[in-house]
Amino acid sequence: MEIEKNSKVSVEYTGTLEDGSVFDSNVGKEPLKFLAGTGMVIKGFDDAVLGKSKDDEIEVKIEPRDAYGEKNEQLVQTIPLNAIPEKIPKEIGVVMQIKFPDGNMGFATIINIEGETVTIDMNHPLAGQTLNFKIKIISVEEASKEEIEHGHIHN
Repeated sequence: MEIEKNSKVSVEYTGTLEDGSVFDSNVGKEPLKFLAGTGMVIKGFDDAVLGKSKDDEIEVKIEPRDAYGEKNEQLVQTIPLNAIPEKIPKEIGVVMQIKFPDGNMGFATIINIEGETVTIDMNHPLAGQTLNFKIKIISVEEASKEEIEHGHIHN
C-alpha cells in the first residue's frame, strides 16, 4: 500500500544535524505514528513519506523552511533577571516554558546572563537548522473516519 494523504503511517527514524550529531531518534523505542500529509509532523518529513511503502528506507535532507523555520531575531529578547520564576535555574542553556502574549505556550532558552538581565531565545531549538532524517516505514494502514476527522491516531 502506497502512502497517501491520511494514510496511518508508523516509522522508525533518526534525525541528525549537519555536523552529524543526533538530535532525535526512536530506534529501539515505539514507532512514531501519524496521518500522512496532515501536518502532524514537519512538512519535509511529511513530504518524504508520501508515495512510499512499507519497509522503504528513506534518507532526506530538510531545509529550515520545511522544518522549524528560520531563526527569528525578534524572538531573542533581554528581560530582567527577576522576571524569571525563582524555581528556574539561572544558567545558560536552561529551557523554560513560557506563555506568549497571545496566550499560547512555548519555550525559551537562556542564552546569556549579564548582571541583572537575561537574554532568552524563544525560537524553536531547531529553528534555522537543516535536518537530516533516516526514516524506515514500519507499517502503512488506512486510517478510520474518526482518526481522519479528529486528526489523531488510536493505537
